[in-house]
Amino acid sequence: MAQQVLTQFTDHEMSWARADRILTESNSLQSKFIALQILEKLIQTKWKILDEDPRNGIKNFTLNLIVELASSEESLSRNKLFLNKLNLILVQILKQDWPQKWPDFIPDIVATSRTNLALCENNMAILKLLSEEVFDFSAEQMTQAKAKALKTQMCGEFSSIHSLCIEILQKAVQPSLILATLETMLRFLSWIPFGYIFEGDLINNLCTRFLQPPITRNVTIKCLTEIGSLDCGNEYKEQLVNMFILAITGLRDILGDLGKVSEEWDEYDDDQQEFIQNVAIFLTGFLGSHLSLVENSASREVVIQAHQYLLRISQVDERELFKVCLEYWNLLVRRLYDSSRESSFGGSGGLLNLNGGEMSADLRRQMYSGILTGVRYVMISRMARPEEVLIVENDEGEIVREFIKETDTITLYKSERECLIYLTHLDPKDMENIMVEKLSRQMDGSEWSWSNLNKLCWAIGSISGSMSEDQERRVLVIIIKDLLSLCELKRGKDNKAVVASNIMYVVGQYPRFLKAHWKFLKTVANKLFEFMHELHEGVRDMACDTFVTIAQRCRRHFIAHQPGEVSPFVDEIIANAESITSDLMPQQVNRFCEAVGFLISAQLNTQTQAQLISGLMKPYNDIWNNLVQKVGENINVLEDLNVVKQLGNVLRVNVSACGAVGKGFISQIGNIYIDMLGLYKAVSEIISSCVARDGEIATKYANVRAMRTIKKEALRLVDTYVKHCEGEVAAVNENMVPPLLEAVLADYAQNVPPARDAEVLKTVNTITGALGSLMTDKIPIVFDSLFESTVNMINQDFTDYPEHRLAIYQLLQTINQKCFSALLNLPPQQFRFMVMSIMWGFKHTQRDVADVALTITQDMINNFNTCDRSISDVFFKAYFIELLNEVIVVLADNEHKSSFKPQYLLLARMIRLIDSNQITAPLFDASAPENANMNNALFVRQSIANLLATAFANLSQRQIEVFVEGLFNFNDDLDKFRNHVRDFLIQTKEFAGDNADLYLDETEREIELRKQKEKELAKAIPGMVKPSEMEEDE
Repeated sequence: MAQQVLTQFTDHEMSWARADRILTESNSLQSKFIALQILEKLIQTKWKILDEDPRNGIKNFTLNLIVELASSEESLSRNKLFLNKLNLILVQILKQDWPQKWPDFIPDIVATSRTNLALCENNMAILKLLSEEVFDFSAEQMTQAKAKALKTQMCGEFSSIHSLCIEILQKAVQPSLILATLETMLRFLSWIPFGYIFEGDLINNLCTRFLQPPITRNVTIKCLTEIGSLDCGNEYKEQLVNMFILAITGLRDILGDLGKVSEEWDEYDDDQQEFIQNVAIFLTGFLGSHLSLVENSASREVVIQAHQYLLRISQVDERELFKVCLEYWNLLVRRLYDSSRESSFGGSGGLLNLNGGEMSADLRRQMYSGILTGVRYVMISRMARPEEVLIVENDEGEIVREFIKETDTITLYKSERECLIYLTHLDPKDMENIMVEKLSRQMDGSEWSWSNLNKLCWAIGSISGSMSEDQERRVLVIIIKDLLSLCELKRGKDNKAVVASNIMYVVGQYPRFLKAHWKFLKTVANKLFEFMHELHEGVRDMACDTFVTIAQRCRRHFIAHQPGEVSPFVDEIIANAESITSDLMPQQVNRFCEAVGFLISAQLNTQTQAQLISGLMKPYNDIWNNLVQKVGENINVLEDLNVVKQLGNVLRVNVSACGAVGKGFISQIGNIYIDMLGLYKAVSEIISSCVARDGEIATKYANVRAMRTIKKEALRLVDTYVKHCEGEVAAVNENMVPPLLEAVLADYAQNVPPARDAEVLKTVNTITGALGSLMTDKIPIVFDSLFESTVNMINQDFTDYPEHRLAIYQLLQTINQKCFSALLNLPPQQFRFMVMSIMWGFKHTQRDVADVALTITQDMINNFNTCDRSISDVFFKAYFIELLNEVIVVLADNEHKSSFKPQYLLLARMIRLIDSNQITAPLFDASAPENANMNNALFVRQSIANLLATAFANLSQRQIEVFVEGLFNFNDDLDKFRNHVRDFLIQTKEFAGDNADLYLDETEREIELRKQKEKELAKAIPGMVKPSEMEEDE
């Protein structure tokens, strides 16, 4: 009840009028914070529509309250949290009124700062917040024009703020005031003119006065980091070098050589640990931006000292700290590698250093050789687990199989792998010596541990392809022999599991070596088959996965007739398959068959390939034929759960093998297809009778779930084959599709919702995508059976049946793209139901669903625009305005910001059609007298304006007019259109808060471009592309 009353009060449109009394008279801090929240909401959403008197009243009240609470040290300390919130309220007012309606703010705050030390300290906090709001958060909180104006104003009035800050730093003795001023300066450094930083005593004071005292050293090193990150051209190079030298000198006095930091880390207090982290950020940031400058201008001792600090810090067992250092090590070794490669092509002055003052590539490598050796040791000792490794040590020190992939660990591994590859290129002999030395210590037991062996082997596997073939062969022979010996030496299930997993990981990463040495490849394969009988489940899993990896990369060698062999090795594998897989679990058998499928796919002779497929599938076909025969004789056999599971497992094997073999698998599918569809119908009838008898709870029964597995795997088999059926679509359309649709469509429509399988929708989608126009005649029955029944399942909310939800929209998208003419033949009622369902899809907060629905609409509008005018006119007249309204509604809805890109693209396309007069049919009632002078462009403008005026009472008529005008002015320039719409959404103030999703378009595009660039660079560096990601070269 109390919560309800509180909610009613805070939601009341006049609750802000009581905020002043609550803030001055209430003794409850919670009540005061509620009052401040009410004021903050008012300022963000309704400030512009308030009269001037209440605006001035709120502003003056806030100012007076801040002055009162910050008038003394005691009051400032006691009311810290409350003052922080009040300061935020004041900054929100400033964002609305400054400078136009509050031109004296900066002079006033500077003047009052000189009257009272406590007030001065709080004023520093206000200036810091204002800087953050204008320069750090403005992109997502203000229109571009507003943000630009505030930045210009802040820069124009900064001289008085700067004078105040320098005066405080020179004269103040109160630690809290100095700290507050340094924290405020930290926020300024990224945007103030460079002269304020480099042409006074600021840098010298930071390095000599404020770096040493513990209370200011953390914020000081942050300031130095910010200065070091500035791109100030050549004008202040000397000052930057001097700052670096002063900083390293100061750090040497504080830290010494930092030799025991990794051992003593846990004994450091929070401030000490934070300082080490900030030092790492400073060094990596400065060296990353200005390495060449300090190499050529500072002493070698200073540069090496900085790198020594980073090397020591890299040894600390703190992942986030290590990632900071790793980013710089990657940068350093990449630059050294690039300069070495350039020098090898004649781009360097060699040892004589003829590059106009630039240090030569050879000299740089010599200078860093000791550092790089240390980095190699660190990388190996800190190596993260690759995703291929399934054997892990848990928190209890037990060796177990991993089930969940750690994204952060995989990302860390990729960065470390990249670093090790560059390090190998820079000095392959040093890398070889370190790895062989560390492996010998595993062999003699001096460094034996699961963790040490794992990290060493993960590092060895990660540098595949980065050595010359001769060196790689020499190193790998030593390593594999030692690991095999270690496997024989070690006793105990867990020890053997660790060594075995490392052997499998290493060999799986070196396909180039395996391809060049057939006997070794065969030995490795036989060792994997041996590991498939190990007691440890994780070892068996990894053996199967490694076999798949090797089969993908070396497939031709298995099907070729190798010298000295009686027959291709694949024949031997298939002949012994039952023995090899005798100890494997069903999912492991699937992986084995997938691997053999990859081998078979390399056989280009169709007849021979069919024989290999027949040999692989024979044991599973025998099981299948036996069980299907029993089911045919007595349907009650399906009541045996074991029988149903066996049938499901056989289908899974088919799916795995089919995905690997490709379209040649049709020879196997032909053997089981009719029986499979018959079984599909049989289990469907049993499921339906169970549901009819016991209700929806029957879908939870173990036997019903097992029978649904048969249905799903049958559909997956068809789906998998159709994805690989290039050149065979006519045969698929004629022979596979009709009996499949006859078996699945009616069954889907008649089943209760919990018993409907999303795989039906996915498989029909795949078939439609592959067959294209050949499916047009079948779309009506697909619609009748699948569309309405699925939409009725999901239209009660936005969360139930997520798989069906996405799959039905993806199917509709494919039909729209491939079989659009079929939609034109839908009955009007069914067509309207489809359009309404698409518009309902806009409203999903599940981004992938909303994005597909919006994309369908754009495709559909484009398709209708190219239709015969008699058809398109009917569509646009019936649906254009309705679609337009729905797009604007979701565009303006805070819950749907993640779909901003498809929203504005669709809106731009629709406005473009109107603006260019491509829609000729009147979208309004042309017979109405008031529409005598109406046209589509004017009607759409009025419709949008009316909709926005209703939705946003806080917007003026002029704001809406400007927005609508912009829609028509910018619809042919998508960048301008996007920015115009985004500015409007921020302007509505409904979008106060996190607006990062409005910038998702640029963020995703930037990420994609960066990925493409990295991929192109990786291709040029031997070893950088993982063997599993390389294109086939055979």
